[in-house]
Amino acid sequence: MSRSAAIDRASRHLDSGALLADLRRRVAVRTVSSDPRSGRAHHDYLTREIAPQLARLGCAVRIVDNPVEGAAPFLLAHRHEDDRLPTVLTYGHGDVVDTDEADWGAGLRPWRVVVRGERWYGRGTADNKGQHTINLAALEQVLAARGGRLGFNLTVLFDMAEEIGSPGLDEICAGLGDELSADVLIASDGMRVAAGRPTIFLGSRGELDFTLRVRLRDEPYHSGNWGGLLRNPATVLAHAIAVLVDDRGRVLPAGLRPPPLPGSVRRALAGIRVDGGPGSPPIDLDWGEPDLTPAERVYGWNTLEVLAIGAGSPGAPTNAIPGHAVAHCQLRFVVGTDWSAAGTVLREHLDRHGLTMVEVDVGAGVAATRVDPDNAWVRWTESSLRETTGADPALLPNLGGTLPNAAFADTLGIPTIWVPHSYPACAQHAPDEHLLTPLAHEALRIMAGLFWDLGDLGAHGDAWRERLERRWGPADPAVSPAAWSSRGEAPR
Repeated sequence: MSRSAAIDRASRHLDSGALLADLRRRVAVRTVSSDPRSGRAHHDYLTREIAPQLARLGCAVRIVDNPVEGAAPFLLAHRHEDDRLPTVLTYGHGDVVDTDEADWGAGLRPWRVVVRGERWYGRGTADNKGQHTINLAALEQVLAARGGRLGFNLTVLFDMAEEIGSPGLDEICAGLGDELSADVLIASDGMRVAAGRPTIFLGSRGELDFTLRVRLRDEPYHSGNWGGLLRNPATVLAHAIAVLVDDRGRVLPAGLRPPPLPGSVRRALAGIRVDGGPGSPPIDLDWGEPDLTPAERVYGWNTLEVLAIGAGSPGAPTNAIPGHAVAHCQLRFVVGTDWSAAGTVLREHLDRHGLTMVEVDVGAGVAATRVDPDNAWVRWTESSLRETTGADPALLPNLGGTLPNAAFADTLGIPTIWVPHSYPACAQHAPDEHLLTPLAHEALRIMAGLFWDLGDLGAHGDAWRERLERRWGPADPAVSPAAWSSRGEAPR
């Protein structure tokens, strides 16, 4: 069969109702990772839904215990065709966030797929059950179209706790590094820049949560009798926030700011327009780092956000100076930020401004990752999507949000290519989450084309690496992303 025939097979998989049937079963499994009662559901999802499909792909499948005590298991699968062929690692997560059924629209239920027009509603349809169901279906269609061969080696890793930070994933990648070794990660999560524009992203911004506290007294005191005599913790806290981020949202401490944008990142973002679609808030063009475009601010720079703030009784204020105040904050950061030193940076910065009474509590963080947009695998992927869709895909050096990509990019040291099948208005993590059928249809075609092209690359046998570099370079496979990501750009 030809490439176009494989893509047509993938299209018919949706048209026949097979994709919807798979997704209906999978959404019905209540795999809420934050609920400790979901253990059986996690196991059933892997063994009853994912494992049989991977067996049809000719994979050897096993369940791997999580090295973190009490955490959900992983699924690991291999299909090996030839040592000379490229090996692709793909990843998906079967867990979902919790949901209150009462908040969903009339007639909609989180654990049942409801079709209304072009939308398939249900928890996980966008994040991530719909996305990995599309990818596995595309693999099946390519395998059939090639007469029982893929033309590459396949490794599959499934996670059942991504929504709570993927405990154990990095340990699995470190401990099973030889088994998980691959030439590239090709996976799907997150969202496109817009519903109608296919997108590639190459990593994600990191995330670090921290809390600021001002604890001055155990009790509030009357504002008339004590106003002007007692330091107000809410006012102190407001000043602490103001010395960390200014009145237009610019991050102020030098140690929390990234290095200048690499040229390859700036070029990749030059044609990106940030638009969440209908129902999204208008962008504040005067907010954030000056002299950057909106795309550069969310995909190429650091932001410091106040997520929650409290003092006194906001719902029923009284004439009293509160005894304490608290702000829960978050730093989203890109490659090149020394986030491990954030606690020291915050402490020293506040002290220099005389705010020694402000306590700083820094939580665990997630590293930022970014493959250089000039990497050969990136250019190869762009070429594949361009051939399938007839248009240039949006290329994001990293997602604005955060994924557990460091386990692949840093621990395993492989290039990471993400092709998302959702869009900004999908209601991910919210009531009425849904998958768009036109987007799913195009996603099946894109992934079938991508996996077909990977098989074509493998047709060159031992010379596939040379061909990849010669046609789609520059790239230096001897240098892993982990070796250059801290500098923000690959060696040239």
